[in-house]
Amino acid sequence: MSGVTDSYSARSPHADVVLPCLDEAAALPRVLGRIPDGWRAVVVDNGSTDGSAELARSLGATVVHEPRRGFGAACQAGLLAAEAEFVCFCDCDGSLDPGLLPGFVRRIAGGETDLLLGRRRPEGRGAWPLHARAGNLALARMVRRRTGLRLHDLGPMRAGRRADLLALELTDRRSGYPLEMVVRASDAGLRVSETDVPYLPRTGRSKVTGTWRGTWHAVRDMRAVLHRPPERTTAGTARREASR
Repeated sequence: MSGVTDSYSARSPHADVVLPCLDEAAALPRVLGRIPDGWRAVVVDNGSTDGSAELARSLGATVVHEPRRGFGAACQAGLLAAEAEFVCFCDCDGSLDPGLLPGFVRRIAGGETDLLLGRRRPEGRGAWPLHARAGNLALARMVRRRTGLRLHDLGPMRAGRRADLLALELTDRRSGYPLEMVVRASDAGLRVSETDVPYLPRTGRSKVTGTWRGTWHAVRDMRAVLHRPPERTTAGTARREASR
């Protein structure tokens, strides 16, 4: 797989990049071509019928098959398959640039934060539909009330240490997975931050936020996460013991 070389690549630890995938053959060559040199792309095929898995494998990616449908199911399968100290997540539709992820990992490795999210900044017409922005804004406000985190976006591009993420013991297997990661990270005492990333029009139609119906289902899943009481996780226990 031919990756990218930027000013961060040589100075950042290597990471695994989890790419949940459902019929993304049109975007895969560009996305995998932007994986940093020396990093491993973990494409989690979630039931594609367009040859995405075979294409990803031919382009050098590690392919994991997750038969249970759901964004969270694919992400968790990728996290479990990851082996590097640092794990990144990125959509597989071409809307986000995985070539930016070395900068994420460098900040985590440097002790600046524990979970770094990409705050999407739309570029190009149709990059982020109005209904999707409205739903995201409402969720960000609810997260602020629930956790105190002053976030503006709950975007899918993010990075953290594999051990920290596994210790969160995430259970959501649908659209609430990204939100559950943030909420449980906050409850566990992990530092959660965000940084701006360009957000381009995706290749193909969104499976989640491409329609009002899809957006509503995503918001419903995420609201359910917010209404769960705080849970004790191994991540939270480790943080409390370390602070004594």
